Amino acid sequence: MKKIIYLLVITILMAACSSEPHYVVKGKIEGSDSIIFFLQKREAGKTITIDSAVSKKGSFTIKGGAVDYPQLIQLVAGNTRKRTSFYLENSGIVITGSLDSLFKAKITGSKTQDEYQSFIDSNEPLSEKYSKTYIEYQTASKAGDATKVAEIEKQADSIQTEMINLQKNFVRDNPASYVSPSILGSLSYDMEAEEIESMINAMDSSIAALPQVKSLKERVAVMKTVAVGQKAPGFTMNDVNGNPVALSSKTGSKLLLVDFWAAWCGPCRQENPNVVKVFTEFHKKGFDVFGVSLDQKKEDWVKAIADDKLTWTHVSDLQYWSNAAAKMYAVSSIPANFLLDETGTIIGRNLRGETLYNKVNEVLGGKK
Repeated sequence: MKKIIYLLVITILMAACSSEPHYVVKGKIEGSDSIIFFLQKREAGKTITIDSAVSKKGSFTIKGGAVDYPQLIQLVAGNTRKRTSFYLENSGIVITGSLDSLFKAKITGSKTQDEYQSFIDSNEPLSEKYSKTYIEYQTASKAGDATKVAEIEKQADSIQTEMINLQKNFVRDNPASYVSPSILGSLSYDMEAEEIESMINAMDSSIAALPQVKSLKERVAVMKTVAVGQKAPGFTMNDVNGNPVALSSKTGSKLLLVDFWAAWCGPCRQENPNVVKVFTEFHKKGFDVFGVSLDQKKEDWVKAIADDKLTWTHVSDLQYWSNAAAKMYAVSSIPANFLLDETGTIIGRNLRGETLYNKVNEVLGGKK
């Protein structure tokens, strides 16, 4: 009898253990015999491996403990670029596909993944439309048809606006979805602090407590300190000769453009001629530029300054996206800029092309 009771207790304990929240990922990937598959995620700018398994005749199983909340991760095939993304949560998830087209794998068993796939599907028509427009743009550009290029650019802008609105609507319509923070995180690069904050406040309390949303809240707080009407935060960095230069030493100008850029940034290099034009025309009237580079290699930075004929003061700590000033100014994409008046107050943000020219002309156009 004691033995029977003992076995009964063991059985109950085993059943209790197996009922604890956990995930099981089963893969059925054609052409993947003896391939190591990794579950990986990005955290604090680093790639972290969560778990792994070796496939046998195209099949593998990865069992893990509980995840605190559904999170977007990648299934990566060995040391290759073959991968697919999906939401991992405490459930049985099946990934079916081919190694040669892993990014197209079918994923079932995750409620959050189903929501994400629904979002992707709803965005597909606009994505295809944008891809076709881009091909048309390349054709017109190669043909030197400036009129057609301008027309296509307007079409592309219109499609982008539709895509952004679709994404915003998803976040608003799905306040309790674990997909919403990821979408809002991507959108936030081109949003103002007040709009980001409003969308966060509308989220379900369980979603608003996620680390990704907390990071967005922290970013909003920084963004508010560099909003139009605020005094520009001061900082000091070394110039190309290693000499420290303080922002405050430049704020005596009637207008100062604090310009965040990098040699490796294509859009920045395309915008540089516009900044040069404004600098050339208005420098004698009190306009100046303070360039802040997010480069890592000094030689690339210095060469780009010379190649683009950027004749104003430049500084950098050569720390890439960890640039101290970029963090202070909540810069998450470049080119980015802040226009300061002679008191050091921010009067404009992310002014480019004609918009920058018109703003500077508005303030300094009639001055000598």
